[in-house]
Amino acid sequence: MWIRAVGPYVRFMFNSALVTPRDSASAPAVALRDVRKVHGRGEGAVVALDGVSAALSPGSFTAIMGPSGSGKSTLLNVAAGLDRPTSGSVALGGTDLAHLSERRLTILRRARIGFVFQAFNLLPSLTVAQNIALPLRLDGRRPRRSAVREIAARVGLEKRLRDRPSHLSGGQQQRVAIARALITRPEVVFADEPTGALDTQTGRGVLALLRGVVDEDGHTVVMVTHDPVAAAYADRVMLLADGRVAGTLDAPSADDVAERLARLGA
Repeated sequence: MWIRAVGPYVRFMFNSALVTPRDSASAPAVALRDVRKVHGRGEGAVVALDGVSAALSPGSFTAIMGPSGSGKSTLLNVAAGLDRPTSGSVALGGTDLAHLSERRLTILRRARIGFVFQAFNLLPSLTVAQNIALPLRLDGRRPRRSAVREIAARVGLEKRLRDRPSHLSGGQQQRVAIARALITRPEVVFADEPTGALDTQTGRGVLALLRGVVDEDGHTVVMVTHDPVAAAYADRVMLLADGRVAGTLDAPSADDVAERLARLGA
């Protein structure tokens, strides 16, 4: 790996041969088996995940929900390879993440995973086009302008490519973040409370966009949310409590999700 400055950001170059190849589409998009995650040691140890197993199908939309402290964000981080489990296994499209070095894991995340966060995490000094293209730049690839325009049009921002984030609304900034997540054509998009900082109407537009990412583009979306209405956009809701899977809901309605959450004390 070598690094050099490119404009206002840093460019990381990797040998493309190190990028883990995509595996058979027959494998789950994300598979967790008996995953435990423990923070700390001894008497101060906290069990964030306690034997979680799940298999998420390619082209599906899964919402992860549960009370505060149930392990939602920890599960997302472990499934996305941002954090390693204490025990158990995590696989992306058949690739066991435990067998990858930190370097190879970083390359895999850049090539095969997209991320959308509540806080948008856009670089304020870059234009919309530059923010969208950033993952490709960081992976040593030169983005094609046509590809950036195409993905910007996909999220309704083709006329804002020269603007900077400060000139955009919160919903528009989140759309830039989604476009940035999609520019590498990832297998899985992980979204952590993507509508948490948005008003209701704007949030619904973002959720409809994520739904379209699944239905029209065939991506897999895994979303942490506290909002039953947001969860109703998903194919399945996975409910967590005390670091364990407390149940699932298929084809969920907002009312059904709210009722199940109330039983869990959320």
